[in-house]
Amino acid sequence: MGATSSDTKSFTSLSPNLWVPPWKGFWNGDLQTPSRLSQLWKTGHTVKNKLKTSQQTSPPEEAAERILPQCISIFLPEFPVWSPTTKPELKILGCVAKGSLGPVLKVLNCTEQKIFALKVLPKGEVLRRNTLRQCKEEVSIQREVKHSFIQCLGESWQGQSNLFIMCNYCSYGDLYSLWMSAKYIDEDTIRLFAAELVSVLVYLHDLGIMHRDVKMENILLDERGHLKLSDFGLSRHLPFGERAYTICGTLQYMAPEVLSGGPYGHSADWFSLGVLLFALAAGEFPVASTTDHISMLERVNDATYKVPETVTQGLSHLLKELLCKVPRQRLRYLHQFKSHIFFRGMTFDPALLQKFPVELVLKRRKSEMTEQSDFVGFEDFDWDLNQTLQFPSPA
Repeated sequence: MGATSSDTKSFTSLSPNLWVPPWKGFWNGDLQTPSRLSQLWKTGHTVKNKLKTSQQTSPPEEAAERILPQCISIFLPEFPVWSPTTKPELKILGCVAKGSLGPVLKVLNCTEQKIFALKVLPKGEVLRRNTLRQCKEEVSIQREVKHSFIQCLGESWQGQSNLFIMCNYCSYGDLYSLWMSAKYIDEDTIRLFAAELVSVLVYLHDLGIMHRDVKMENILLDERGHLKLSDFGLSRHLPFGERAYTICGTLQYMAPEVLSGGPYGHSADWFSLGVLLFALAAGEFPVASTTDHISMLERVNDATYKVPETVTQGLSHLLKELLCKVPRQRLRYLHQFKSHIFFRGMTFDPALLQKFPVELVLKRRKSEMTEQSDFVGFEDFDWDLNQTLQFPSPA
């Protein structure tokens, strides 16, 4: 959430055959009327069923003509079409956040009686912003990763107007809310949070995955107060030795090499971690945010990153080594963190890190659910979910 830039460079490899004239109607709104889009959607379901029943009898050339409409097939296979018998029965309980493309809702799976976070991505907005590949990679990456400190992916599917990504719900909000309300976070808690984030970033980088939007808003807190890295909307596979050039992420957390347009690698995530830990320790960000990446780059290049005197020497060294402006000299390997003075006697094993609850987090009451009156513009859900996706009755 909160990312302001799309990975435009990564879309240059998309096949030009994907962008065909029928989509022009989508841009102009010709397919957005309920009757037209519903007809197209039903056609897709009909064709899909016909393919199953006539697969053995139809000649190859006839079967080849029965393909799904592009407004469905273009989002496959990452976003499958769910049949009425397999789709979950969901009830909207609240709004968790407003992402760059659409809302993130708190929903109840009525069948499992379990709460999830549901990310809603309007298809028209995805295509207008050229973020199709980005959305597909977000799902593929989250299906690939499995770590104690990563928000688990539930299901992903498509309706007639929207894409849906469902993840486990974290009931204690995000790290930014904790930071804003706590005013002060003790160094032992910072050490625990830092170890958990080091553990998960090392895991992702070993898989060749860059997160590219490490920030407090994208770090959720579970019921025992431990961290869950979320929102892989800007993540990408980047094998070691390769470099990225897209300016994306959140300005206040971006490494100088990202702000300058690259080249950059996995080391950029560690700079973002340094910004996050600095804010937790000092109560303010190391560099004030600006409105564009050019002026932000100037501020970052001029910054001295002076750590407050109240911060211990070990944490002060860690912050300076993470906020190093030269990527190759930045801390980035697990053995460097294990031997660091700040982490002396600290484990990086996820199971051991989760052994005890985080008292600072547990003292906070659970985040309040957004009032129903805040739901503006969510009434236009897909027809196939209208019967199950509904707003709670007012208390």
